[in-house]
Amino acid sequence: MRLTRFSDIGLRVLIYLARASDDRAPATVAEIAQQFDVPANHLVKVVGQLARAGWIRAMRGRNGGLTLNADPKTLRIGLVLRELEGDDELVDCEAGSCQLRGNCLLRSALAVGKNAFYDAMDRYTLADITQGAVGEQIVMMHRNFTRMAREGKTEIA
Repeated sequence: MRLTRFSDIGLRVLIYLARASDDRAPATVAEIAQQFDVPANHLVKVVGQLARAGWIRAMRGRNGGLTLNADPKTLRIGLVLRELEGDDELVDCEAGSCQLRGNCLLRSALAVGKNAFYDAMDRYTLADITQGAVGEQIVMMHRNFTRMAREGKTEIA
């Protein structure tokens, strides 16, 4: 199983906001796009879905930005991935002309595997994956970006 780029970016946004909020200054789409070298227009779509899920708050305007709207200690990674990836089957047995349709056990085996993956990811919270050196690195990235933006030294402010 491979996560989509959409989910990858979504997890990075949540991880970043979980620790950038330690600095009390909201992060911006432009900031996160630059920090993770992600196209801003793609990031906007991801942010929209995270906001619809209620996990982040997006505020417009001069003092606007993105903040985490969920408790990192209770937000489960499996839940996030289910939302971002969707609950589609790993293979589409109805499409095409598979001669094994009706007798094949692959479909159910893959469903068991996918559920086991999500269950394993539910053992981790956003707080679990943002502690230690990763969390400190994010705090420093955010502080450096906001300082450079104040000084006019960043292309995207």
